Amino acid sequence: MSFSVGEQLFESVKRPDGPTPEDKLRPVHTYGIGAYGVFKASTVAKNFCNALHFRGPQIPVTVRFSNGLGCMAQHDSWSDPRGMATRFYLSEKGENEIATDLIAMTLPEYFTPTVDTFLAFAEMAKPTPYRRESAWRKIWDLLNLKIPQPDPNPGEIISPYEGAMAFAGLNDFSKYSIYQVSMIGAPVSYARAAYHAVHTFIVTGQDGTRRWVRFAWTPTVGVLPRDQNEKPQDHYLAHELRDRLSKGAVEFCLMMVIGEVGDDFADSSRPWGSQRQRVNMGTLTLQTVADDQITDCERLSFNPMRLIDGIEASDDPLLLARLQTYEASRTARDGASCPFSRS
Repeated sequence: MSFSVGEQLFESVKRPDGPTPEDKLRPVHTYGIGAYGVFKASTVAKNFCNALHFRGPQIPVTVRFSNGLGCMAQHDSWSDPRGMATRFYLSEKGENEIATDLIAMTLPEYFTPTVDTFLAFAEMAKPTPYRRESAWRKIWDLLNLKIPQPDPNPGEIISPYEGAMAFAGLNDFSKYSIYQVSMIGAPVSYARAAYHAVHTFIVTGQDGTRRWVRFAWTPTVGVLPRDQNEKPQDHYLAHELRDRLSKGAVEFCLMMVIGEVGDDFADSSRPWGSQRQRVNMGTLTLQTVADDQITDCERLSFNPMRLIDGIEASDDPLLLARLQTYEASRTARDGASCPFSRS
């Protein structure tokens, strides 16, 4: 059977303990919670990008926060990248709506630079039965500049790390991100984590200037990870967000980092230098948890390639492949169609 690139990527991320097609759930970032809010562009945003949501008027948004794991058990306190998918509505919701999506996670860089390397990573990183690494082995790994395998969480019998660590040992481009996955821990709240869109996009300003940029969400109350010495607790993140929003709004700033000559615009596994111009593009204010978690969260289909005039995809091969991948996921779980309308 012949598969498209998107279908190959979609099939590659499925875990043996993950959802089946009958479950109608996402193969990764399986569990999440949706919220409603508004986005207001900063006064300078339109100078750097003339896309509709950066021109000034406040617009409605829907956000889905999620755990990265694609297994049927929900483990909020495990070390795991979290996701933040945002839809900016630029017209009335509906079949012919104009909207754009921004998909981000708590890792600043991706695991691999290309489709082929990602497929190799997914094959090698397939979950295996957990084998606890001894303290001496961890020390030996550190002395040899290798990433030690983290201890399993309570109840964790399948290891998502062993194969990934082995892949990182063979591929320098993946070492930083895979190390972060094993050490990132869990946030005390979805509202206390920073989320990175990872890929490079091209934005066009009012004067026609084109810039290569990366986006990130920063919580205005600051980033706060959970104390890893505390007893693990599951099913707390959605409850915490509900409680937090019942007491007041949650805000994130959308920061745009502008790339410079020498930065790699087509490789999302490579970090940019720290001394880069950063522009505050606006503020996201989350106000309530979504009334209908099925329609406005679980069935909602986000796609990082759902772009509008003023924002273009870079030549990042993984970004381009995600168009088909997310559509394959939507089709498999009967998600709502994602009209790729333009302004």
